[in-house]
Amino acid sequence: MTRRPVRGLAALALTLAAALALTSCTASGSAHGAGGPATPPLSSVTPETDPLAWEGPSTAIAASAPIDPVTDGAPALPATVTDAQGSVVTVSDTSRILALDIYGSLSRIVFELGLGDSVVARDVSSAFPEAEHLPVVTENGHDLNAEAILDAAPTVILTDTSLGPWDTILQMRDAGIPVVVVDSHRSLDSVGSLIQQVGDALGVPQRAAALAARSTAAVDAKIAQIAAIAPADPAKKLRMMFLYVRGQSGVYYLFGEESGADSLIEALGGIDVAGEIGWTGMRPITDEALVQADPDLLIMMTKGLESVGGVDGLVEHLPAVAQTDAGRHRRIVDMADTTVLSFGPASAEVLDALAVAVYAPGATE
Repeated sequence: MTRRPVRGLAALALTLAAALALTSCTASGSAHGAGGPATPPLSSVTPETDPLAWEGPSTAIAASAPIDPVTDGAPALPATVTDAQGSVVTVSDTSRILALDIYGSLSRIVFELGLGDSVVARDVSSAFPEAEHLPVVTENGHDLNAEAILDAAPTVILTDTSLGPWDTILQMRDAGIPVVVVDSHRSLDSVGSLIQQVGDALGVPQRAAALAARSTAAVDAKIAQIAAIAPADPAKKLRMMFLYVRGQSGVYYLFGEESGADSLIEALGGIDVAGEIGWTGMRPITDEALVQADPDLLIMMTKGLESVGGVDGLVEHLPAVAQTDAGRHRRIVDMADTTVLSFGPASAEVLDALAVAVYAPGATE
């Protein structure tokens, strides 16, 4: 896979945050952001001889790997960092940590850095077993609750621009709480750098380097495993597209280059058809663009697919889908909203479940 650099696209991150906030997201403890049993591991299934011969949708549920903290090296405080917004922030106390983002990736990183016992509350997406007992400080899905945050009495807050309202973050700074804003732009390429930003802010840069290396190696190994079963002939590779919908709000977005979805598709051994038609970032889809792209397979968020009434409802709400190969053969893979683009330490598990749904869809039934 050829990896593209992650570019600064603040508007892109805000677009996704606004879209995801249109619905409340729930998560379970047994698997990443979804009820029911996890998808069988890729190593235990038999891939389809021809994935294009498959008819019908499939759901990917990533297994929830237990926290395996990196504990080498004691925290060195105070730690002074320049965050993603250019603010110089000094963190002198990590006894009460609050890590908040739309996917729950930041809190997972804090736990993996061996500082989970210091986390005092969570966002709604941080529902992995080790954190699910913590009080939630987001409401209506992904709105920050200032009163709940202050009640948690954090000594440091880690966040990005994916949650709002932003005035709440400013209020926390006015209250004297150090707030470190990390990069909101996520892709498989950014997993290591995101971990390092968190570790640097919490005074554990060596732990972060080790966790980043471990997570990146796991992703690379998973990409190699997927490449061994994906069609090698470019003419036979699955042409994929990431479609974001919220039927109740009339939101229909195509995620293109630099959205993170492109790196996911490439890792799955597919062709990002949005990139082929020059689609950059996250923009409202048009019938013409969808028909022109003509994907073999659509990747969607589970709540989004549910919001239009499943595959039949998607075709009804967006008739152009029926004019694509994906629509004609109902090849739609869905995964939990808070998981599919999370791009954190569990990225390898996310890729594994998606690969099974794409190349061995019968195993997900």
